[in-house]
Amino acid sequence: MKFSKIALLALSCVTSVLGARSPGCGKTPTIRNGQYTTTVNGKQREYIVRLPDNYDRNFAYRLVFTFHALGGNAQQIANGGGGTLAWYGLPPLMTGNNSAIFISPNGLNQGWANTGGEDITFVDNMVRTIENDLCVEQSLRFATGFSYGGAMSYSWACSRPDQVRAISVLSSAVLSGCNGGTQPVAYYHQHGTRDSVLSISMGRQMRDRFVQNNGCTPLSPEPQPNGGRSTKTEYRNCLPGKPVTWVIFDGDHNPSQQDQGSNTPFAPGNTWEFWRQFQADGSSNPNPNPDPGNPQTTLITTSRAPEPTNAPAPGPTAPRWGQCGGQGWNGPTVCVSGTACTRLNDYYHQCL
Repeated sequence: MKFSKIALLALSCVTSVLGARSPGCGKTPTIRNGQYTTTVNGKQREYIVRLPDNYDRNFAYRLVFTFHALGGNAQQIANGGGGTLAWYGLPPLMTGNNSAIFISPNGLNQGWANTGGEDITFVDNMVRTIENDLCVEQSLRFATGFSYGGAMSYSWACSRPDQVRAISVLSSAVLSGCNGGTQPVAYYHQHGTRDSVLSISMGRQMRDRFVQNNGCTPLSPEPQPNGGRSTKTEYRNCLPGKPVTWVIFDGDHNPSQQDQGSNTPFAPGNTWEFWRQFQADGSSNPNPNPDPGNPQTTLITTSRAPEPTNAPAPGPTAPRWGQCGGQGWNGPTVCVSGTACTRLNDYYHQCL
């Protein structure tokens, strides 16, 4: 009985935190659309803020972090470029009562090495600054990113599971660390079977951590694209409010994979479909029509986008986002058409 009372008290405390409005609610904001700085470990860090149209200081908004890939920057995500939609294509989907405050941070050396946890500290600083000034529903913090940006989203979920409601990882690997990584967080991941930069086995490693943490039933055999069509799997028997969704497609390392016959990448729609189930009290609306006889539900979406018609240069070529040079590099040094081999440092050149 004594244990039950303690457990109930702990649960009531968690619920009150999950449903909290930030200290900035009701204040006249000093943060507007634009770029801001903060200092972490003696280093100046930058981030860009995008407020909803007609920002209301009394309405608690969702908070969304959008992390760039290696070689990218905050401005690229805010404006779109390098094959990535602005803000990963989410603002047009998150409107009205689902509007969000978007944050695009700058990584150090155009990446998210998270040395000594400094990038997680950077996120902590941004959350504190933004929520002290703006009105945020603190149970509805999200993160997404492609490649290195997905790794940073994953690292945040590992390190601060009580602060992030759900993440959406696009073709990534464990590149920014995973300090902790034992608590459940709602998890979406998409990955191509022919990813030549970060293999799909690396993505499965990330996914499987949260399949286990979230108490979901593992899959056997692994889902595969069906006739060139992407496959969406919603894991079964996960903890309440901690779903896992996995999307696999027949393609390479691409943040903006499209379905055949469509000019719209499927990541924004899939991400928002996953995120919108979560409510301000930390609960979620489960699938209204689950299949009780199957341990998982596999949905087939439309076919992936056709391959680019541009013929690659003769001989081995590195794909967009792939490595193309650097000290000790023995792989291809010619980039696929439409990209250029860009030196990021002495050891890593990338097709951008």
